[in-house]
Amino acid sequence: MLQVGDVTVYFSGVFLLTALGTRSFTAASVLTVSLYVFAVMFRFPPVPAEQADRVLRPRGALGAVPVVAHRAGSHDAPENTLVAIREASMNGATGVELDLSFTADGVPVLMHDETVDRTTNGSGPVGRLQLSQLKTLDAAARHRLRDKFSVETVPTLQEAVEECIKHQMTIFFHVKGYPDKAALVLAETYKRFPALYNSSIVCSFEPKVIYKMRQADPGVVTALAHRPWSLSRYSDGTPRTPSTWSQFWSGVLDVLLDWAHHHLLWNLCGVSAILMQKDFISLWVDDYVQYWAERSVEVVGWNINTAVEKQLYQDLLKISYITDSLLEDCDPQY
Repeated sequence: MLQVGDVTVYFSGVFLLTALGTRSFTAASVLTVSLYVFAVMFRFPPVPAEQADRVLRPRGALGAVPVVAHRAGSHDAPENTLVAIREASMNGATGVELDLSFTADGVPVLMHDETVDRTTNGSGPVGRLQLSQLKTLDAAARHRLRDKFSVETVPTLQEAVEECIKHQMTIFFHVKGYPDKAALVLAETYKRFPALYNSSIVCSFEPKVIYKMRQADPGVVTALAHRPWSLSRYSDGTPRTPSTWSQFWSGVLDVLLDWAHHHLLWNLCGVSAILMQKDFISLWVDDYVQYWAERSVEVVGWNINTAVEKQLYQDLLKISYITDSLLEDCDPQY
């Protein structure tokens, strides 16, 4: 829940900004009260702390912090494949992050990109390929260790879930779009595999996805993912647009989005964790983890890909992290 101090600061800020902008005490009061009522009426409470803890702090970690293989370990094996899940389990991961996409015939499958070009020997958008067409592609064709893994097919969501349950792996379902469709499919998957309520989490950069998921099934553990300056800059830091004016306004929107993630959206969606890009955590270190701990929200760092960084998370921060490799240092896969 929002703390009393949070409520006072947030809505006082809304009132003052509205009053300054409209020069109307009445308008500022009506807007502030309306927003408060909306936040109270339409927010989702988080799942019970015990359930969230079972997902985010699985027993398999044996006292150490949980380690999640990004895209099931994209550096160590062909990403988002069944063999990657098996390799991640064998290499000591407690969980895997898997990307959800949909074929032209509406079947949920694992694929990070909008197209199959980067990871398979095929081409074209995932959403324009039938499952039968997708199954003819080799998901290991472009991996650096393709000779080791031979031919790997693109798995369906059900195949991936069954493999993870078999290896007792926690699943981080990463949803990048299709909020309504994804929420419906995942809700059906949770009903088909009830063990997922205590062994998986649905996460997304899009608050709408998480909100829709909580609407579809409020018993599912959820998390918001966030990377500061994501609207104005690509993952490697380069500007998304050459226009100075566009950069300025996208930067303003980035500041507002960052504020919303840390002060409103997490509470409205009732998330149990926030997945934060490592560079932002490193700016604040213990203070950042403490900020969320006071709100009963777990912090999970992502793209933790060097031994030094992993040691920091294991020994100092003592929080979960997502990595591209369980075996060696590597460059991040965005």
